[in-house]
Amino acid sequence: MALSKLERRQRIKHRIRKIVTGTAAKPRLSVFRSNKEIYAQLIDDVAGVTLASASSRDKEITSSSKAEAATAVGKAIAEKAVKAGVDTVAFDRNGYLYHGRVKVLADAAREAGLKF
Repeated sequence: MALSKLERRQRIKHRIRKIVTGTAAKPRLSVFRSNKEIYAQLIDDVAGVTLASASSRDKEITSSSKAEAATAVGKAIAEKAVKAGVDTVAFDRNGYLYHGRVKVLADAAREAGLKF
């Protein structure tokens, strides 16, 4: 029986999460992509806390396209990370292909100063 899109993504996500974990020194940059919006979080898995978050729903982020929103979210999460004293992260694409909006967000975060 064929897997649904969601089941396939969940399998990939679990495979990634076995390997990628976040610490206070190197938090996990987790990306969630819905049909309309995109969200990013810096997570310390050891303490179980979110250090910073940004999304395309934030008031300061306005864009005409979804790709522009992803770029703005990438820059915003990188700025918040630098403010929190974090410069290196472990990227968690959350089961999505490293393509399109996920890649755009990652590239924008790198340009704004995050290393991964």
